[in-house]
Amino acid sequence: MARAYLQEERRLEWVYGLLGFYNGLVVLLIAGFMSLTQEKIVHTMSAHAFLTTLPIVPLPALKGFFLSVGAYALLLTLGKLYRHGGMLAGQRHLIFVAEIGTCMLLMKSLNLAYDGVVLLAVADLMHRYHGEKQSWLLLGAMLGLYFVANYNMAIFQRHVAPFDVFAAYYQPEVQSVLLAIKNTFESLNIVLFVLYLVLLVQSKHHEKERIASLNKQLEEANIRLRAYALEAERTAETRERNRLAREIHDTLGHTLTGIVAGLDACIVLVDSVPAAAKKQLEKIRETARHGIVDVRRSVKKLRPDDLEKMPLQQAVKKVIAEFSASSGVSIQLVELGWPDKLRGDEEEVIYRIVQEGLTNARRHGKATKITVTCGLEPGRFYIMIADNGRGCAELQQGFGLRHMEERLDLLHGRLRYWSDKGFTLEATIPMGKM
Repeated sequence: MARAYLQEERRLEWVYGLLGFYNGLVVLLIAGFMSLTQEKIVHTMSAHAFLTTLPIVPLPALKGFFLSVGAYALLLTLGKLYRHGGMLAGQRHLIFVAEIGTCMLLMKSLNLAYDGVVLLAVADLMHRYHGEKQSWLLLGAMLGLYFVANYNMAIFQRHVAPFDVFAAYYQPEVQSVLLAIKNTFESLNIVLFVLYLVLLVQSKHHEKERIASLNKQLEEANIRLRAYALEAERTAETRERNRLAREIHDTLGHTLTGIVAGLDACIVLVDSVPAAAKKQLEKIRETARHGIVDVRRSVKKLRPDDLEKMPLQQAVKKVIAEFSASSGVSIQLVELGWPDKLRGDEEEVIYRIVQEGLTNARRHGKATKITVTCGLEPGRFYIMIADNGRGCAELQQGFGLRHMEERLDLLHGRLRYWSDKGFTLEATIPMGKM
């Protein structure tokens, strides 16, 4: 549609250019004819007889010719300025008034022999306006044309040398041909002007259709955008709920698992070794406080407290030591390499996987021994958590495993797990990828 619109605009400008070229050719021929005829009259010594038929003394031949050509050149320049899109409305009005004045001057210099140049000014006026005003402007332009032509005829009728007087210098047969040519010039000019108007109206009509189509597309796009915004809002809400579920599950679940395991130990020790039970309760209290802090930070979208206070390696060692102390589970950390530089989101995922792996081993597997292996290989970092728990005959993905996979997916990582004399899970995180 846009291409068709541009083609119509180019075709319209081409017809306008043809109209301007044609009028320039007619002005040149008529002015040249009058100038040459006047020169012939002077050279044949018949100037006295010629002047007796005129109400005024005409301008010298060359002066009249160059005045006509200069006035037409000025008219074209004003028309180009008027059609320029970057002008203010007041400036265009002034230029259009100047166009009308130039038309009157040109018609006067041609001795009212040709008034078709007024149609150029009308074409410029029609070009600048759109929409519902178009029909009224067309009527106003035609009335303006009629007024200017008749005003010139009334004002200058007795102050010009008519074309018929110049044609009368020649033989009757030549006079007929000259008058026929003049009438043909005027008729062809009207035909070109009507063609321009038809193309202009067609272009405006198609432009209105194009704008209506664009408005419809814009409305459809707005509807889709609103639907997308609602869907994005629902997705954001779901994502936030999942994030909170993961964070609370990892922090609160880890803390409660340690507390439960520690309380079980206290129940056993409270009668036989009260002092050991008291120390165990103190560790449980610290675990609970630490869990509360992490839950609050999770709700506020903050990193775990340990990661804020220390490097990842130390934070992992701390969470292992605290869980071992509160739950009584023997945990061994095997370090085969740590990355030099990690993003904040990568550190948090590693921390949460260790945290969740320990929790699952104690809560579901009832493990008493856990081995956590952290290793660095070319292009990847891996964490393996193996326990001596009871394992499971059929592996079913629970809440914790699913959340670990969701966290790893954000880093393009992978989670594997299997049950063989206990339970083992392996998390792999590619290095250098978002």
